[in-house]
Amino acid sequence: MSRSFRCSISLSPLHSNEFPRIPVTKPRIHVPVPKPMTVALSKVVSPLRVAAPGVMIEAAGLEVDRVTEAELKENGFRSTRKTKIVCTIGPRTCEFEEIEALAVGGMNVARVNMCHGTREWHRDVIRRVRQLNEEKGFAVAVMMDTEGSEIHMDDLNDVESTKAEDGQIWTFTVRAFDQPSRPERTITVNYDGFAEDVKVGDELLVDGGMVTFVVIEKIGPDVICRCTDPGLLLPRANLTFWRNGSLVRERNAMLPTISSKDWLDIDFGIEEGVDFIAVSFVKSAEVIKTLKSYIIDRSPGSQIGIIAKIESIDSLKNLEEIIQVSDGTMVARGDLGAQIPLEQVPLIQHEVIQLCRQLNKPVIVASQLLESMIEYPIPTRAEVADVSEAVGQQADALMLSSESAMGQYPEKALAVLRSVSLRIEKCRREEKHWDVTDLRIVSSSKLDEISEEICNTTSRMANKLKADAIFVYTKTGQTASLLSRNRPDCPIFAFAPSTSIQRCLNLKWGLIPFRLDFSDDMESNLNRTFSLLKARAMIKSGDLIIVVSDVMQSIQAIKVP
Repeated sequence: MSRSFRCSISLSPLHSNEFPRIPVTKPRIHVPVPKPMTVALSKVVSPLRVAAPGVMIEAAGLEVDRVTEAELKENGFRSTRKTKIVCTIGPRTCEFEEIEALAVGGMNVARVNMCHGTREWHRDVIRRVRQLNEEKGFAVAVMMDTEGSEIHMDDLNDVESTKAEDGQIWTFTVRAFDQPSRPERTITVNYDGFAEDVKVGDELLVDGGMVTFVVIEKIGPDVICRCTDPGLLLPRANLTFWRNGSLVRERNAMLPTISSKDWLDIDFGIEEGVDFIAVSFVKSAEVIKTLKSYIIDRSPGSQIGIIAKIESIDSLKNLEEIIQVSDGTMVARGDLGAQIPLEQVPLIQHEVIQLCRQLNKPVIVASQLLESMIEYPIPTRAEVADVSEAVGQQADALMLSSESAMGQYPEKALAVLRSVSLRIEKCRREEKHWDVTDLRIVSSSKLDEISEEICNTTSRMANKLKADAIFVYTKTGQTASLLSRNRPDCPIFAFAPSTSIQRCLNLKWGLIPFRLDFSDDMESNLNRTFSLLKARAMIKSGDLIIVVSDVMQSIQAIKVP
């Protein structure tokens, strides 16, 4: 399914030191003959030594995330992490200092899950992230995840979790209770047709099988179940039921993708200026189109990206169309695994990652990456192998869910993702997995052939010449995205004129986004950029840089003066 990696070094991840369209003319490629050069790779060090707290790292209009700057200085160009990390913010990580600790540890995107908490709680979290960016020099993006209208449990009397033991009798009901009056071992379900759709003998799976019940009796709106596979019940957990080995959809399949609550949450997200909205249980491309039109109508000029979550059978039926119209995709393996045979999940993950690269869309691998670290300080070796596989497949980002939202060791879980990403990326570079054959994956997109060819050529040139970095000046982020999907060996410095574009680019593989005002005069832009970056010791004289831009139809290979 993906290549294996032969690494000669073994080290625990917890102890690692680790375009607007341009005229259709032939690109002009200017390549001065480079002098022989070597690139020193410094050892990865953890934790990072970041700059002192203060305003966003800035010099005459140049802004960059301070942890990214520290990584560049500590690790060198080629050892800077390229796989991005999304962290779900929850009760364990919602305070300012806790969010800052995640940002220092390498969080690129903070996710708020509207399945849990109130809008007021989420508003506080979003504003703390924004405050962190403004005051401490980060560029963390915010992703809001909608609840969706699939069947799920309600809250559990305001407790974080409860244990279902083998043989216990539980009642699932559509009746609503005031929290103090809820009977013991009774769970409210959000779907009014639940009791009508299930039958005695059906299996009820919680969170894709983390806990399993069998239906033994139906009494009006109540479904009486016996626990057959014990486990931990979490608030708002997804529910599916199976009959004779097949998933039962019934009227649940007719539920709208975006519920009435979701629309109110989306209004909230627009008001708060989130960078991404992740839509749960997407069934068709029309849902994404409708939401985009709604956002444009409510907030003209908004740059909110729509992330389609692939987590149901319906998503798989229309996969390419959904990815094509979205701004990114999330492989939500937990819920997906509750609706398809488990052995198909890795195959679907690989297919979605490849299709997203082909269509130039960022892809996030999510759900149960380090599930054991909710309770334990180190992951299982199988979990590390799973993370390694996602990094090896070159997904844009990995996501922590409960591990960072309510787990006992959120910072350690983040450190595992960061160190494993660095190690597997290093293995790919050493085995030269960046060769031209990789680029064929992305050759079929017809969105902007001229821009594609320029970016493909730029990536090949950077690999062949062993460039230290690619510089891209982008007004929309499109050119930077096209470079990212080629997965070049060196980092991509993406210079954008606004902080919103800068944050959105923080989800893309290999991109180091800067906020920088620039003109159409590329010589002036380069002289100014070289001066600003050299002043911060982020580049040095003699570094080989490949330069491309939205506003010029040329590729330049330049040594820093």
